Amino acid sequence: MVPHLSRLMQLWKIAAHYRLDTLIPADELPSKAKPILKLIRHHHAAWGSKEKNNPLKLKQALEDMGPLAIKLGQLLSTRRDLIPPEILSQLTLLQDQVKPFEVEIAKTRISDAFKADVHTLFARFDEKPLAAASIAQVHTAALHDGREVVVKVTRPDIRQQIIKDFEILQWLGDWLEQRLEAARALHLSEIIQDYRSIILNELDLTIEAENTRRMRHHFTGSSMMYVPEVYMDSKDVMVAERITGVPISDLDTFDRLGMNRADLAEKGLTIFFTQVFRDNFFHADMHPGNVFVETLNPQQPRYIALDCAIMGELSKSDQMTIARMLLAVMNSDFMQLIQIVHQAGWIPPDTDKDALAREMRRTVGPMVSKPMSELDFAGILLQVMDIARRFHLEIPPQLMLLLKTLVHVEGLGTELYPQLDIWKLAKPILTEWVKQQMNPVQNFKELGQQIPDLLLGAQDIPSMLIDSLNGLRNQATWHDRQLREIQNLRLEMSHQQRRNWLFGSSLVILLSIAIISPWFVSIILIVLSVFISIWRLAK
Repeated sequence: MVPHLSRLMQLWKIAAHYRLDTLIPADELPSKAKPILKLIRHHHAAWGSKEKNNPLKLKQALEDMGPLAIKLGQLLSTRRDLIPPEILSQLTLLQDQVKPFEVEIAKTRISDAFKADVHTLFARFDEKPLAAASIAQVHTAALHDGREVVVKVTRPDIRQQIIKDFEILQWLGDWLEQRLEAARALHLSEIIQDYRSIILNELDLTIEAENTRRMRHHFTGSSMMYVPEVYMDSKDVMVAERITGVPISDLDTFDRLGMNRADLAEKGLTIFFTQVFRDNFFHADMHPGNVFVETLNPQQPRYIALDCAIMGELSKSDQMTIARMLLAVMNSDFMQLIQIVHQAGWIPPDTDKDALAREMRRTVGPMVSKPMSELDFAGILLQVMDIARRFHLEIPPQLMLLLKTLVHVEGLGTELYPQLDIWKLAKPILTEWVKQQMNPVQNFKELGQQIPDLLLGAQDIPSMLIDSLNGLRNQATWHDRQLREIQNLRLEMSHQQRRNWLFGSSLVILLSIAIISPWFVSIILIVLSVFISIWRLAK
């Protein structure tokens, strides 16, 4: 049964009120969709809303639908190559210009979080929000020592709505997995569950604060990226250093200040690979509202990482698998690619690996020689997913967050410097990382670092051996007891069969004698047979 029908009806009414059906011209709709849309409009009075000509109807509709719809809009806002300009202009506003909530509510949440009045905490607090997004809004302020800060406050009363929306998504994911092999190959239900945890964690700003501190540690002193310092945090409020910069999408400012966009794009891609492979801790929500660039030194600009709520991590084996896969693609060695995927356990044993390699060469091969301006990661990923469906490949859910991040990175890179040669830049980075992981000296050093743990664990070896031997002895005793019981049971069954045969034979003899004897003897023998039968059944 579909969960939360009332919530579905609410989403439906929002779509109807804002006339989202008019986003796509009628002549561009698939022919099969036109009769359905006509029927819907005819039977739903809300489709007659005056919002049809509202230039911001999509933005406002997604705002009214809630955080998950806004997140979808933010993801699509990075795809200038896929989204028409008139729609993209609305989606871009969702990055940091969502409808704010009342400032008095924000002040109350700040006071409750830090057990002090706003004027006690800050020398100045600006009531007009600097930015507002799906989960929280940001106010500027100043501490009493003069430091400029930003105060991030989560939206009130959105947790239950997010949970309801994810329960609807979970039902849809389960429904699709039951009917579509592609959904099963993607582990769609697990992906939805993972993303649910990620979004709910985003409501807890102590997690974002810890993520920010961790990333700041990784990039301390870096000439590529700066991560602001966190001063105070709680579940609902985070106070951090205010930065000076512009969004990554502000190309006019870059050109006005004479910034080298090619160098900036290469630096951004290097940061991404550094996060994924060196740190194994990558920013997984890289829409333009979360990625800024310093303008203080236009000749040596740094990126500024904001909103570290959604971060990704991979296992060591997945890191190595992804790096080797990318290198195999860059070298156009598709048999090697299939072998790597096979070793990772993503391919069923009976798969035709030659046919799979041909399909990957046909699909992925052409992308290797193209600049970012001609790449379409989203389209390629769809083709790869289709191959996964046809060849029954297993795609681990933990990789989907990385793929989502790659789509973000491609969108940002294409906008910033379309001629960027992603392969030329990525290949030496990945090659060096793989060499380090396979370096015997490095592996021996890591083993040396683990020696103290091994020695501490060695103290438990004698007791573990004794426990294991006792377990084996007890298991052997149990097996002997079970064997004796089985033997006794078999002997008892043999005796029972013998007694049953003697009883049956005796009864047949008595009845035979009764048939040929005089009537009074026959009665006695029959009664005796009945008593013998009753006695036998009673035993």
